[in-house]
Amino acid sequence: MSRNLRTALLAGLGVCTMTGIGFASVPLYRMFCEVTGLNGTTQRGLRAPGTTGDKITVAFDSNVSPRLPWTFVPERRADTIDVGGRDMAFFKAKNLSNKAVTGSATFNVTPAAAGKYFTKIQCFCFTQQTLQPGEEVRMPVIFYVDPAIQKDPDAKDIQEITLSYTFYPVDSGKTAS
Repeated sequence: MSRNLRTALLAGLGVCTMTGIGFASVPLYRMFCEVTGLNGTTQRGLRAPGTTGDKITVAFDSNVSPRLPWTFVPERRADTIDVGGRDMAFFKAKNLSNKAVTGSATFNVTPAAAGKYFTKIQCFCFTQQTLQPGEEVRMPVIFYVDPAIQKDPDAKDIQEITLSYTFYPVDSGKTAS
């Protein structure tokens, strides 16, 4: 094999490898954040482990991109819950435009140290939401705070966790990441 052909093949292989890494980096980073709770990323779970008798306050925050013609607010600004117990909160979203609009929510938890202990069982943020003109919906989130938070020296003194959502428009023809 000639030297030029070998160089071209190696360069092509390098381009393919870098492209693959580029596409894989977003899902891999998301998985890493979910496992570690990095930057307030919450966990996903199936059921709550059971209450400990201790209480913690969960505050709810909502935001909407200026490019999305919706209102989006929590029904309650905060709730005091049992650590380890399943709880549910509702958010209201309304499409203020005269056409169907699809949005997707991103979320985070603060303080960041609480992210790996905040587990969502069901959430509207797992799927895209399409609202018809003038449509208003209630969107539930079912969650719990893992009792392991009480054993973590960096998180055991946390008295309030804020769950924050921001809705962004989903461009037609594109999927939310």
